[in-house]
Amino acid sequence: MTLLTACTDRSDEAAQFFLKGNLQLQKREYREAIRYYTEALEKKPDFADAYNNRGLAKFRNDDAEGALADYTRAIDTDPDFGPAYLNRAEARLETGDAGGSLVDLQRIEKQYADSTFYQLRLGDTHVRLDEPARAQIAYDRALRLDPANVEALTNRGALFFSQKAYEPARQDIQKALQLNPKQDAALNNQSLLLAQAGNYAEALTYVDRALSLRPTQPYYLNNKAYLLLRLNRPAEALPLVEQSIKLADGNAWAHRTLGIYYLNQKEPRRAVAAFRRAEQLDPSVDALYYYIGVAELANGQREAACAAWARGVQAGDPQAKAEQAAQCGK
Repeated sequence: MTLLTACTDRSDEAAQFFLKGNLQLQKREYREAIRYYTEALEKKPDFADAYNNRGLAKFRNDDAEGALADYTRAIDTDPDFGPAYLNRAEARLETGDAGGSLVDLQRIEKQYADSTFYQLRLGDTHVRLDEPARAQIAYDRALRLDPANVEALTNRGALFFSQKAYEPARQDIQKALQLNPKQDAALNNQSLLLAQAGNYAEALTYVDRALSLRPTQPYYLNNKAYLLLRLNRPAEALPLVEQSIKLADGNAWAHRTLGIYYLNQKEPRRAVAAFRRAEQLDPSVDALYYYIGVAELANGQREAACAAWARGVQAGDPQAKAEQAAQCGK
């Protein structure tokens, strides 16, 4: 009888700590939430919900690896725990494991097929797997299930933008911002749309709003640096793009921005190095081969410049085509 009472007491204590953790999670006090969930798990080590929620608190506190470990513990404790698979899919995507994310999502497809958030994560995963048609199908489903899913609108808008479908991108981003004017990704995407149209000063106001919400987001930092270069403010741009690269060295766009900075500063060798790094990471970055050609030519390497512009022509870059015609003959 005493043993049963002691066990029950520990379970009750675990439940109390769990509820306290949930309260802190709702208040966005993530460190406190993690502390309470840890207390709950010390009382009840097989508490799958506590592992899942602690993972969520860690994820929101920018600890994707820690979140991934907790979601996995939740699944190990309860292999049929659907929310942990959905959360782990997001964490895997954040840590670069798009294939693993898709496996998790497929595991719970029947259970979550009618969930707007499931379809959103599925769309995000297909984007990372370079499957845009499947991504759009998933985003469309997410928005049919909930037309006010701001994240789905934002991410579908980003997908449209990447495909140069600027009008549907604009419509999605504007609707997202109408629903939530503080959606930082939508603010950044609106900045990209304005920059694409040449409205650099107005674009800067939107990326500044995005950075006020997430001051160390590396993609927003790079976007601001690019806009500052366009506005002839290179001294302000350099520390931002350097910070962006320090935070996310694998972002080819940031290396392109750094190359543009060095090109404008008449340092072609450093520009070539930055552009070539971008090429290694993602050769599909807009106008990359145009810039590589310009930098190579400035560095005295005409043959390399013409080869770069030829690659740009193959990619459909009109700037590279114009330079090839002007500098390389037929």
